[in-house]
Amino acid sequence: MNEHRPFKRKPSLLERAADIFGIDASSGPTIDPAELPPEPEKKKSRSKIEAAEQAPVPGKIEPAAPEIELASAPSPRKEVARAAPAIVPARQGKIDRDRLAAHGMVVPGAPVTGIAEEYRIVKRELIRNFSGAANRPVVPRGHRVLIASANPGEGKTFTAVNLALSLAVEADHDVLLIDADIAKPSVLSVLGLDEGPGLMDALADPHLPLGDCMIQTDIAGLKVMPAGAQHMHDTELLASARTETLLAALEQGAPGRILIFDSPPVLAASPAAVLAGHVGQLVIVVRADETLESSLRDAVGLMGACPHIQLLLNGVKFSPGGRRFGTYYGQGSPAE
Repeated sequence: MNEHRPFKRKPSLLERAADIFGIDASSGPTIDPAELPPEPEKKKSRSKIEAAEQAPVPGKIEPAAPEIELASAPSPRKEVARAAPAIVPARQGKIDRDRLAAHGMVVPGAPVTGIAEEYRIVKRELIRNFSGAANRPVVPRGHRVLIASANPGEGKTFTAVNLALSLAVEADHDVLLIDADIAKPSVLSVLGLDEGPGLMDALADPHLPLGDCMIQTDIAGLKVMPAGAQHMHDTELLASARTETLLAALEQGAPGRILIFDSPPVLAASPAAVLAGHVGQLVIVVRADETLESSLRDAVGLMGACPHIQLLLNGVKFSPGGRRFGTYYGQGSPAE
């Protein structure tokens, strides 16, 4: 049978100290709480004081608090674009409007036509994609637009030039039209501009001033960069970091600039797939009754580096809805 031993409490720290120094802990001085100084008053925090001061007083009319206007977050691209002065084109050129009219294209300064109205609709969609309008998410690098087609002869250059001409009259934007069809450039021929150094020359020679590779047209909002001299390593140059550096330089000092690229045919030249990686929007032109579905699928598959791909039907001869854009502007008088 186990014997229960009484529990022995361990001496406290004070009792051990008293035993060491020969002091009787039970006879130590005591402290009278009444003799203690009053406890200092706690200071109210600033937020509580302000809240008390701002509390409404019954019967007193308080002035309305001023509205605080929240500044919208600045666009990162616009901040970068403002960081350096814009590159000034070293060459000047006048667009051949008679040539544009002969090809049934948008003619700057001429009365509104059906084709002009069609491209007004197209450009509005592209602008909404990179401006975030109409509650749409902003497409990264959406101000860079590549115009391509699966095969030659389907209307990519026709679309690129018309779109650039339509965008050039926008109040908040200017346009740089880049001929990136290195093997068979045609932008200068369509616009009636003179040949000269351009995109490939700038990529091949980093010391060449970019201004020498650009043409300022007689339309204030339109600049053109030719394709330049052909290069046996055009795809490799376009795939290099040098291309992204060049494009960033072209955007400096021009926060509202839109870059339009006339691409080589996707299924005919490899640079098209490389260019897709430098843009935010891709428009693939489909020729009515000519572009095969298999060709279109192959082209879209090769251009997967671009996150936002759209199709544009070209050469339609019949509209089920019977719409006739442009005719409204030519009817009646201003008073009607």
